[in-house]
Amino acid sequence: MRIHFIAIGGSAMHNLALALHAKGYQITGSDDVIFEPSKGRLDKKGLLPETFGWFPEKITKDLDAIILGMHAKPDNSELLKAQELGVTIYSYPEFLYEQSKHKTRVVIGGSHGKTTITSMILHVLSYHDIAVDYMVGAQLEGFETMVHLTEENDFIILEGDEYLSSPIDRRPKFHLYKPNIALLSGIAWDHINVFPTYENYVEQFQIFVDSITKGGSINYNEEDAEVVRVVEASQNPIRKLSYKTPNYTIENGETLLETPDGFMPIEIFGKHNLNNLAGAKWICQHIGVDEEDFYEAISTFKGASKRLEKIAEHNSTVVYKDFAHSPSKVKATTNAVKEQYADRTVFACLELHTYSSLNAEFLKEYKGALDAADKAVVFYSPHAVQIKQLEEVSEAQIAEAFERDDLIIYTDPAAFKKYLFSQNLDETALLLMSSGNYGGLDFEEFKQHIH
Repeated sequence: MRIHFIAIGGSAMHNLALALHAKGYQITGSDDVIFEPSKGRLDKKGLLPETFGWFPEKITKDLDAIILGMHAKPDNSELLKAQELGVTIYSYPEFLYEQSKHKTRVVIGGSHGKTTITSMILHVLSYHDIAVDYMVGAQLEGFETMVHLTEENDFIILEGDEYLSSPIDRRPKFHLYKPNIALLSGIAWDHINVFPTYENYVEQFQIFVDSITKGGSINYNEEDAEVVRVVEASQNPIRKLSYKTPNYTIENGETLLETPDGFMPIEIFGKHNLNNLAGAKWICQHIGVDEEDFYEAISTFKGASKRLEKIAEHNSTVVYKDFAHSPSKVKATTNAVKEQYADRTVFACLELHTYSSLNAEFLKEYKGALDAADKAVVFYSPHAVQIKQLEEVSEAQIAEAFERDDLIIYTDPAAFKKYLFSQNLDETALLLMSSGNYGGLDFEEFKQHIH
């Protein structure tokens, strides 16, 4: 098959391009800018566009399909040419469904935890040499790409994102997969730029549950009241199986998970991660992994990339980096670090970086999110607010939203960096939460500073 990618450089898009190339498809693509690591990975396989930009002449009738990335605009010249010629156009999730419609589709949905749960499942299956197709939202240790597609594997594990499918398809991605087996980890309002009301956001999860194939099943987190309400209200004839956080204890900074054979040390920590683990266990059992084999494998799971990732440790200082940005994730991550390091100062630095987090109306959702931290800093860039064409957010609004009198707020990257490097981090667990880099913080330099 000959397939052309419009906006090939995105994290998900370039991984799909690599997966299809590995499957023997002829792949071409375009983009106006491509950053590392996408650039180097595409180049290595001979898939990097020779020139950046959009070239309608690349679109010809002999293409089998176009895959359209979110980064492209609806008036993209290549897209317009494809529409004019009548070439089949897929969004990323539509194409994944096409590749997996004869397989058993396992879809992991939820506002938070889906990358971690998907990663746990893939880790366990890989540990036991069980081959499956997959698509996951983070680069996993031991996995070459984030997407893997074959003709022969029976199962495909899909991370079910509720964000939009493409510039011309405004449906959430996870509405298109039609799962046989689904999981729903939690519902907490996010993506305010697309789902302007909480009710509108929750409705997407109702549609997801109703999209499960008849006779299929859903595993759901019984500790999330909204999830319970959505699943129990569904009239879809499916099996409904709940899960909850397993028993665990913490001794000398190590989390021990209760299993039928006693307490077992594990690498990950935090109540939210143990809850994720319970969901992953259910899914693995559906695929044929028994409980004992699951525990053996999960004891070696170190976490998904950028999710509570330990980036430095020296004497009595430990530093974690986390992708957390939405209020529920920030709260869960901060609480986890405080629980794990109860005898240390927990110092949390949060960058408000996404559309939702920089929205003046949405800010109040952060109330109490940093309460578990002993010291808390919020960094945001007024420049980022301007780029996203949002209303200006003031320091006073941020202080009011978090309802924390001792909250420290920085808007200047240089001043934040100076402050961070000046701190005494003895007996401290430092948590850096951001989907950005605090306006240019060099994490490698910071790691050297600690040592």
